[in-house]
Amino acid sequence: MEQFLQEAKSASRVLNALSGSEKKRILHEMAEALRANSMDLLEANAKDMRDGESNALSTALMDRLLLDEKRIESMAQAIEEIAALKEAVGRVLDGWVTEDGLKIEKVSIPIGVIGIIYESRPNVTSDTAALCFKSSNVCVLKGGKEAENSNRAIAKVLQSVLEKNALPKALISLIPDSSREGVAKLIKMDKYVDLIIPRGGEGLIRYVSDNATVSVVKHDKGQCHTYIDKDANIDNAIAIAINAKVQRPGVCNAMETLLVDVKIAKETLPMLKVAFDETHTELKGCENTQSIIEVASATETDFDTEYLANILNIKIVDGVKGAIEHIIRFGSGHSEAIITENITTAEKFLNAIDAAAVYVNASTRFTDGGAFGFGAEVGISTNKLHARGPMGIEGLTTYKFKIYGSGQVR
Repeated sequence: MEQFLQEAKSASRVLNALSGSEKKRILHEMAEALRANSMDLLEANAKDMRDGESNALSTALMDRLLLDEKRIESMAQAIEEIAALKEAVGRVLDGWVTEDGLKIEKVSIPIGVIGIIYESRPNVTSDTAALCFKSSNVCVLKGGKEAENSNRAIAKVLQSVLEKNALPKALISLIPDSSREGVAKLIKMDKYVDLIIPRGGEGLIRYVSDNATVSVVKHDKGQCHTYIDKDANIDNAIAIAINAKVQRPGVCNAMETLLVDVKIAKETLPMLKVAFDETHTELKGCENTQSIIEVASATETDFDTEYLANILNIKIVDGVKGAIEHIIRFGSGHSEAIITENITTAEKFLNAIDAAAVYVNASTRFTDGGAFGFGAEVGISTNKLHARGPMGIEGLTTYKFKIYGSGQVR
C-alpha cells in the first residue's frame, strides 16, 4: 500500500504540469474510450450482476449496480461536461497590496491525492476520476466489492488513455487491497493522502471518521424530508412528492419522510395515498396519519432510517414550526424541501433548516452534481467545513498565497 501511494504522490507533480487545454483533450479521449469499450464494460458488469443475484442483493442495490448502453453514454457525457467546465486551479481568488507594499494573491490549487471510498455504483469510478483529473488531483479509488469487475474495467479504460498520453497510470487507480484492512491502512496514510471522501452506509462513514488520520469530508446518509404546507399547490405537492420518493428510491437524495400540515391532512392524505398506491410505495405513518388513511405504523426508528427503497414515512405536523422541529431532530443535513405558495413561510423554512440543500417547490432529487451544473460530483458533503453539498471541481481545490515583494524585510 505504501509503495502504491508513493507512486500516486509522485504522479501529482506530473498532473500539475498539464495545461487546461491538455486536460480537456485527454478527458474527451476518456469519454470516447468509454464508448469504444462499452462491450467490455457491459461484460464486466454482467459478472457483477450475476454475483449480485447469487448474493441476493436488494432491488435498489441491483439498480445502482447495473450498467447498460444508456448509462455508459451518460458516463461519457458526464466526462465531456466536466471537460467543458472552467479551470478550477490557478485562479486568483483575491488580491491586495499591504501597507508594506507586498502584493498578495490568493490562488486556487489542487488538494493533491484524494482517496475516495464509495458504494456500488460503477459510474462513480468515471465521475470521480474525471473530476479529480480536471482539478489536477490524483485519485485513489475504492469502490464497493459488488462492483469490483465493473470498476476494474472502467479504470482500465481510463488508464489506457493516460498511458497513450505518456502519463502515469497512478493518476487514476484502484487501491490494491480493497479489503477492510486495506481501507484501514489507506485512511491513516496522511504522509501520502491529502483527503478522504467516504460515501456509503452509516457504518462506513462512522468507521472512517473515527479512525482516519487523513482529513475527511463526509458523504453522510440522506435522511431527506418534504413538507407540504397548508398553503401548498396540492397538485404540485403530489407530483413533487412522487418524484422525490419514486423516481429513484435507492439514492441519497430520495425523500424518506413526508411531512404534512395538520390543517390540510384530512383532504390531502387520501389523494397522496392513491398516488403512492399507483407506484407500489410501502407507506408507514404516525398515529394521526393512521386515523385518516390505512398505512402501517411508523416508529421512531423508522423516522431515523434511510430506506434506499420504495418505502415512505408520513407524519402530520403542526405547521411549518412542527416540520422544522421534526427535521432538526431526524434530518442528516443533506436535502430538505417545503411545498408552499406562501413566501413568508418558505423563507422561514429556508432560514431555519440547516442542510446542504434546502428547496422551495422542487424535488430533493435535484441535489446532484450534474443537476447543479457541475458535470458530476465526488460526493454530496454533509460537512460544514471546506465543502458542502454536491462536490464538483471547486470543492476539490484549496488555495495558497503568492506574495510579490521588492526587498521588504520585517
